[in-house]
Amino acid sequence: MTPHHRRHASLVVLSLAVLVALAGCNHEAVEEVESETVVSVKVTPAALGTIRGIVHATGIVTPAAGADLVVVAPEGARIEEIPHAAGDPVRRGDLLVRFELPNSEAEVQRQQAEVVREQAALENARATQTRARELFDRGVAARREVEDANRGVAEAEAMLAQAQASLVAARTVAGRATVRATFDGVVAKRMHNPGDLVEATSGDPVLRIIDPRRLEVVASVALRDAPRVVVGATAHLAGSSAMPAIDLKVLSRPAAVEPGTGTIPLRLGFTAPANFAAGTPVEVEIDAEEHKDVIVVPAVAIVREAEETALFVSAGGKAQRRQVQTGLTDATNVEILSGVKAGEMVIVDGQAGLPDGAAITTGAEKAAEKGVDK
Repeated sequence: MTPHHRRHASLVVLSLAVLVALAGCNHEAVEEVESETVVSVKVTPAALGTIRGIVHATGIVTPAAGADLVVVAPEGARIEEIPHAAGDPVRRGDLLVRFELPNSEAEVQRQQAEVVREQAALENARATQTRARELFDRGVAARREVEDANRGVAEAEAMLAQAQASLVAARTVAGRATVRATFDGVVAKRMHNPGDLVEATSGDPVLRIIDPRRLEVVASVALRDAPRVVVGATAHLAGSSAMPAIDLKVLSRPAAVEPGTGTIPLRLGFTAPANFAAGTPVEVEIDAEEHKDVIVVPAVAIVREAEETALFVSAGGKAQRRQVQTGLTDATNVEILSGVKAGEMVIVDGQAGLPDGAAITTGAEKAAEKGVDK
């Protein structure tokens, strides 16, 4: 084959290849089917309503004022008697502790002897006074002797009065050797036994009595929330499956705050008798300000990402992500200040991980589809 013939044959093969390619282009392209997953969600309308803010705080159950008695020795002493154990009930006037106070007992005896001496001195002074007056009346003694006798009686009376006061004080101190219950209560804790030596300091208590019927809660509230709480406000202990909610009332708040604490202590009283042990830690929810005629949505609708707060609204079969500004929050609802209007359908279930604009279906739409199928 000559070079000319070979070139012609190559052109023919190339032409055939082009024709085959063009013929392939005339076939219809395979249709790409694009499907979008429809997410099932639950919705509820944003509604106008009333919401009350709640201040959350931690607290400790403690005896009220006058319902707590801690027995401390009046001076360094030995415990002679302590008849009650922890958990025992006591009645007002019952013996709690008897101390051996040898110094106090010796002081009582010394003051008793001093009173006896001063009584004798007064009797002698009065006898001298009587004799001086008789001699003066008979003209034997001078007036000055009578005046001296009168002064002697006055001084003896003053000394006797002082000795008697000292005896009362000594007996009062000695009387502290016996401690009795000042109210009906229960022995909360016993720290010593008979025969123990104890010091007269609060760091070495002997016995603690409380009245379990007079308990309250001392709660620590953050300074930023303090202005939201008023005396008389209702509150309750946060309930659980093991403990139902228990109602409280704010009794008082401090007049001044110690700088640097970050919290203020609030006293809350139980509105009904409560069966708690003193020292029990509790969670407290205090009712604060109330907002009326505001837009509220269930708290479960809120989605928080970093510092952004949002929720999803159902509109035209699509999920619309809305950034919102919230206000008060209670146990179940959240106040919406901006981002959602009353009546809009808010997604309350199924919004986790849901992209903006995703296709959705609600329970109502499913029910309608089932009705058509039937």
